[in-house]
Amino acid sequence: MLVRAAQLGDLNACYEMDKSYLTDHVWQMQSHGSGRAIETRFDLIRLPRPMKVEYPRHPDELLDNWRREECFLVAVDDADNVLGFLDMTVQAWHNTAWIRNLVVNKDQRRQGIGTNLLRSARAWACEQGLSNIMAEAQTKNYPAISFWQKHGFVYCGYNDRYYPNGDIVVFFYLRL
Repeated sequence: MLVRAAQLGDLNACYEMDKSYLTDHVWQMQSHGSGRAIETRFDLIRLPRPMKVEYPRHPDELLDNWRREECFLVAVDDADNVLGFLDMTVQAWHNTAWIRNLVVNKDQRRQGIGTNLLRSARAWACEQGLSNIMAEAQTKNYPAISFWQKHGFVYCGYNDRYYPNGDIVVFFYLRL
């Protein structure tokens, strides 16, 4: 496997990739508030059976992300087939790279491809002189939440109006 900068021809494979996932846990949000205090808590809940969840982003944004010429990486096999991709944008005002998408082809998940993409993205961010990486996940995306935490990302907030489909997003950061 090789991680390299994405080329225009790679975008079709990224676009067509099945981005859905199965989860058997969710982070369930509990929020209580009064005039003087607001308390929000996330509880890890095991589901009675695995649930298939659709990816919340529209694939049409991939071309715009690639055109930014910031960080759009693909992992490819020996035959140059795309196994996964990661794209990041830079928010220079706070010296942070923001991971927009990290997707691994369904048949190749849990084989280190996401880890290799993240490792390359970290190297790219360091080369740019950035000091942080931000990532996000739906509260339903327990596999992604576990991935971020496994790689040293720390929970840093949420937004319950972020995704058009109404899903809650949780944010994670990594100091480089």
